Amino acid sequence: MSFPVYRRRVLVLAAVLGSALLLYWTVLAQLVHDWATDDNYSHGFLIVPVALYFAYERRRRLESAARRPTALGFVVIAGSIGLLVAGTLGAELFLARLSIVGVVLVAVLLVCGWEHARILVFPISFRLLMIPIPAIVFNQIAFPLQLLASRFGEATLQMARIPVLREGNVIILANTTLEVAEACSGIRSLISLLTLGIVLGYFSDSRTWARVAIALATIPVAIVANGLRVAGTGIAAHEFGPEAATGFFHTFSGWLVFAVSFFLLFAIQRGLLAIAPGAGLRVGATS
Repeated sequence: MSFPVYRRRVLVLAAVLGSALLLYWTVLAQLVHDWATDDNYSHGFLIVPVALYFAYERRRRLESAARRPTALGFVVIAGSIGLLVAGTLGAELFLARLSIVGVVLVAVLLVCGWEHARILVFPISFRLLMIPIPAIVFNQIAFPLQLLASRFGEATLQMARIPVLREGNVIILANTTLEVAEACSGIRSLISLLTLGIVLGYFSDSRTWARVAIALATIPVAIVANGLRVAGTGIAAHEFGPEAATGFFHTFSGWLVFAVSFFLLFAIQRGLLAIAPGAGLRVGATS
């Protein structure tokens, strides 16, 4: 590659990223603020570094790929700016944040072309996990999870021969009443565990179906683990009093449940490898 061509590409990339930073400064600042203050999305700080590593792993494929910059990148620019404007005017942060991913795609298309975009489709798409889902969707997911956790906890307490009555998301014991609030629905661990499952599948198996299976397994694992947390809190409250359902035990149980969830996810990954050995551990970037 001649120096003028290389310099032109660097200038185009710098212009796109510089313009994006100016356009998205407020959106990015609010996004980082949400990562820092909302425990449901604290994993957002890890998404960009991990995505950059995924892209770095593909450096040899990117070097050998033909560079054919395409003007269609300007179409993607128009779409991304449209989402930004619509999200800003409509006070819908999700749309504005979603357009950030489009800007990254724009930079790749304008500088390198479609072949590079195809190679980087996973690292670019992975960035979607850093964007908090809209509140209306969040609530539609959280409420059914609350009911599942409540029912699971009730069934487990009954199997433990502990008198229990459930009314919706409220579990009534002989000496106290427990409410499975939104924060206890398990959606927090589900979002984080889904991210972890995608990363685990990526690094542990080169087969697409196995990666998808590991990612999907995070859903039942998170539900079961959170149900066990609710049941464990009920058992502790029954045996040691209402204080056992709050404070340190409640916080510690959250970390413990996440650790158990990861162990179950890892066990599922090893089980898949044992059932279908095939192409197990990855060697280099294959997707």
